Amino acid sequence: MSTTSGDTYVATKDLKGVIPDVHLNVEKPIDQDASKRTSVTDVDIDPVADEKQEAVEAAAPVRDITGWKWGLVVVAILSSIFLFALDNTVVADIQPAIIANFGDIQKLPWLTGAFLIGSASTNLVWGKVYGQMEAKITYLISLVIFEVGSALCGAAPTMNALIIGRVIAGVGGSGMYVGVMTLLSVTTSLQERPMYVGLTGLLWGIGTVLGPIIGGAFTDSSAGWRWAFYINLVIGGAFAPVYLFMLPKSDPRKGVPVLRRFKELDWVGTVILMGAFVSFIMAVSFGGILYAWNSGQIIACFVVAFSLFGIFAVQQELAIFTTVEQRIFPVQFLRSRTMLLLFAETSSAATGIVVPLYMIPLFFQFTQGDTALQAGVRILPYIFLMVFGCIVNGAVLSKYGYYMPWYLGGGILFVIGSALMYTIDSSSTAAQVYGFSVLLGVGVGVFCQASFSVAQGTVKPSEIPSAVGFITCAQITGITISIAIANSVFLNGAEEGIAKLMPDVPRDQIQSAIAGVGSKFVQSLPLEMRQKVLDAIIEAMSKAYVLCITAGALAIVLSLFLKRERLFVAPGLA
Repeated sequence: MSTTSGDTYVATKDLKGVIPDVHLNVEKPIDQDASKRTSVTDVDIDPVADEKQEAVEAAAPVRDITGWKWGLVVVAILSSIFLFALDNTVVADIQPAIIANFGDIQKLPWLTGAFLIGSASTNLVWGKVYGQMEAKITYLISLVIFEVGSALCGAAPTMNALIIGRVIAGVGGSGMYVGVMTLLSVTTSLQERPMYVGLTGLLWGIGTVLGPIIGGAFTDSSAGWRWAFYINLVIGGAFAPVYLFMLPKSDPRKGVPVLRRFKELDWVGTVILMGAFVSFIMAVSFGGILYAWNSGQIIACFVVAFSLFGIFAVQQELAIFTTVEQRIFPVQFLRSRTMLLLFAETSSAATGIVVPLYMIPLFFQFTQGDTALQAGVRILPYIFLMVFGCIVNGAVLSKYGYYMPWYLGGGILFVIGSALMYTIDSSSTAAQVYGFSVLLGVGVGVFCQASFSVAQGTVKPSEIPSAVGFITCAQITGITISIAIANSVFLNGAEEGIAKLMPDVPRDQIQSAIAGVGSKFVQSLPLEMRQKVLDAIIEAMSKAYVLCITAGALAIVLSLFLKRERLFVAPGLA
C-alpha cells in the first residue's frame, strides 16, 4: 500500500465490494514523500506514524456482509436518497391542487421554502451528530423524522400544518442524506467509494425528475395529491426490515456514554446556525415573490441572517461554549484550499442541476400547452444524461483516481449548454431544447457528486462525517440560493413584461397565473396578444440561465486551482 503526496489517503481494495485480506508492512515508508504529506489544512501537522495508522485504518476491511445482503443494504439506503430528492420537487406540480384545497395562495412559496429551511439549516448539525453517535441509530432516527413529516404533510388539515410537515421532512431528509454518505464512508474503501457515490447521484437525479411527475400523476388520479407524500411511508415501510436487521453498525466513539456525547455537542452553535439559515432562506426564497426585495420583511431577514452568521463565525473560531474538537463547523476546512474549492464547485454544480429542472418543464407548459405530467416527461433526456455523467465519473474515478479533469471538462460543457439554453425563445423547437439540455446535463453530471469522494479522501478518517456535512451544506445551499434567484428572475421578469402589455390586469392575478396554471392563462388570450405574452415569459425564463452560465464559468476557473493528483493509487497504477 502506498500513498500519494499531498493531502489524500490511499486505500487498496478491489471494485467488487468483496474485501480481500489486506497485508500491510507499516515499517516501510509509505512513499518517498511521506515526510512532506499534509493534513486537511494543507500544512504538515501530523506525525508520519499517525498518517500511517490512518492509512491502515482506511484500507482495512470495513464491513462484515457481502453478496446479496450487501446489495440489499445499498438499495435500501439509496432509496432514502431517492425519497429526499423526490420531496425536493414533488410540490412543483401539486401546488394548484393544494391551493384549491386550502386556499391561502399567499403562503404558496412556503411549500418549497419550508423544506429547504429544514434541510439547509440542519445538514452541518447532522454531520457533527454522525461524528458523535452510532451511525445506524442516527440514520434510523432521521428516517423516522422524515416519515413523520411526510405523514403530517399527507394528512394536513390546513396549509399551516402542511408547511410544518414540510419543515420536519426537510430536517429528516437532510439527516438521511448525510447518513447515507456517512454509512458509505465507513463501509467502503476510498477506491470503490466513488462508484457508490455515483449511485447516490443516480438516485438523486431519478428522484428529482420523478418528483413533479409523481406529484402530477397522483393529483390527476383518484388517489389525490396527498399520496405524493404518503408514498414515502410505503417505500420506507418496505425497507424497514433491512434498516432494522441488516444495516451495519459503526460507532465513532465506542465506549463513550451517550449522555456525555450529547453534552459535548455544540448546542449554542447549533441554535445560532439554524437561526441564521432560517432567516437567510426566508429572505432569498420570498424576496421578489412574497415580498418586495426592498420591503421591511426581507431587509429584516437579511440583517438577522448576516448578524447571526457573524456571531456564529466568532463563536466557532474562538470555541465559545464549546471546544475546538466539538464545534459544529469544521473551521479547519477553511484553511484547506482543496476543501474550499470543492465547496464552491459543488455549489456551482447544484445550480446547474436545479435551474433546468424547473425551467425546462415550464418552457413546454407555456409553449406546447403540456400538462404537468407531460412536461415532467420532457425533462428525462436532461436527467438521463446527467445521471450517465455521474455514473461514468464514479466508475472512472474509482479506477484511475484523478479528479481535477472532471471539474474542468464538466465546467466547459456546463457553460456551453447554459449559453445555448439562454438563446431559446418562443419559436425554439423541442429538439433544440433536448440537444442543449444534453450538453448541460452531461457537464453537470460528471462533477456534481464527485466532491463527496474527493473530500472524504482528503481529510483524516475521523473528520469524514464533518466532511460529508460540509459538502452536503455546499450542495443544499447551492440548490436553495440558485432556485430562489432563478424563480425570482423568472417571476419578476415575466410579471413586468406582461404588465407592460396588459396594464389593466392586476399584478397579483398575473403572478398567480404564472406560478400556478400559467399555460391556461396564456391560451385564454387573443392570438396576437398570446404571442406577445409568450415572448415575454420565455425571455424572462431564458434570463434564469445567466445564473447557470456564471456558475459554470466559476467551476472552470476554480478547477484550475485544484491539485493534479490521484485520489488514491490503485493496484497496478502506482
